Amino acid sequence: MNTIITLIKISLIAMLFSSSMTTYAKNAEFPGRDRYPKTAYISITDFQKVKNEVVIVDVRSAYEYQTLRIKGALNVSISDRDFVESMTKLRTDNPSKQIVVYCNGKTCMKSYKAVIKCRQNNIKNVTSYDAGIMDWAKTYPADSVLLGKSPVDPKKIISKKVLKSYLITPEEFEKKLAGRVLVLDVRDSFQRDGTGLFSGKERNVSINDVPGLTKYIAQANKQGRTLLIYDAVGKQVRWLQYLLEEKNAKSYFFMKGGSKGYYQYISKKYMN
Repeated sequence: MNTIITLIKISLIAMLFSSSMTTYAKNAEFPGRDRYPKTAYISITDFQKVKNEVVIVDVRSAYEYQTLRIKGALNVSISDRDFVESMTKLRTDNPSKQIVVYCNGKTCMKSYKAVIKCRQNNIKNVTSYDAGIMDWAKTYPADSVLLGKSPVDPKKIISKKVLKSYLITPEEFEKKLAGRVLVLDVRDSFQRDGTGLFSGKERNVSINDVPGLTKYIAQANKQGRTLLIYDAVGKQVRWLQYLLEEKNAKSYFFMKGGSKGYYQYISKKYMN
């Protein structure tokens, strides 16, 4: 009897995933579906129905995962060297379960790439939940975790509009250096390659170093300084903003485009 029930559940799950595989018309909302037309995906509503019957894998960085994630998800970053090995083990440990991978949102391609990488390495039954963590947290806050807490307060989900209000151009960033500021280079050591942008004026603290970041936030608040923060390409700071808000950072800005954007700005400045 239990075997029959299990088979019925597997069949129902398969039907849900199959229903998500539509004809691939041009899709402005989900550009990845056109870019990767052979990649299986599942909708947010169908995913909610089967979330307890599948293996959920967050393929983003550890920092993103620790900031905001789907409850019960495992973290296997697609950028990890042992990604294929880890996914192979998950398949071996869960031979009959569908594996659902996800990343940030509708324009994030990591979940599609994870499915393709698995397919290329004969890891079967892997599907992309391509609406991503942001839509999930807003729609199902009770099934989400923000900074270790669940349910998530939807009001604490930081929108792109709010994030943009904290982004300043490299030129504006440079001008603010003359004020009462504390500059933080939050790139990893391999990204930094031993070189900072503002020698003698900045502190190096990895975005993964929460205690270190917390220390500098407290220091800036106490001394009345504005935090000027930059990463490699301007994308990681989105997740750092949650920590800044939780620790009540009084004044802060991010450099648009990160160090890459700054190098482009300097190049144009001195080429003209």
